[in-house]
Amino acid sequence: MGELREPLRDLIECGLPQALEVMGERWSFMILRASFNGLKHFEEFLSELGIARNILSNRLAKLVEHGILKREPCADDRRKIEYRLTEKGLDLLPAMLALRQWGQKYGTEQVVEDPVLVDERDRLPIGPVSILAHDGRILGPQDLWLTRPENLGKRADGTIVTPGSDLGTGLGRGDVVDLAAAKAAAAG
Repeated sequence: MGELREPLRDLIECGLPQALEVMGERWSFMILRASFNGLKHFEEFLSELGIARNILSNRLAKLVEHGILKREPCADDRRKIEYRLTEKGLDLLPAMLALRQWGQKYGTEQVVEDPVLVDERDRLPIGPVSILAHDGRILGPQDLWLTRPENLGKRADGTIVTPGSDLGTGLGRGDVVDLAAAKAAAAG
């Protein structure tokens, strides 16, 4: 990834250790997956996940403390509490899907997806989670490079580029990308 390296010993300067501090164990991910599947109540999590009551209570408290979930009284019964995903929690969906796809591809047991996660509009399976450039190009490990903030947009040949200047716009929610054509173009 270039001539620079991340400061691997300095845990504060990287988002990964911070994310792992919040989400770095199995039950937190399982609770998050259940939340994405519409579970909201303590008893639902308890029965669906088969998790011990004390562990569930601890993990829910941690997810609330870190702003991944929020606690709200139920609209129909104010004595009951609902755990709802926050924007911060919803932002974990791509990471969850990437981990899920990785597990399906490399797990020790064959995983048959049923039900299948699909695109709501076309009802076809979602594609692999990819790393996208600012202009929508699919990037592979060979395409990644570390640079100093003051050198952002400065290409190896010295030319300067700004986000969206090559195509006019980057990708937005719901934009369509021809993955086969993008992969062929990236391969050269």
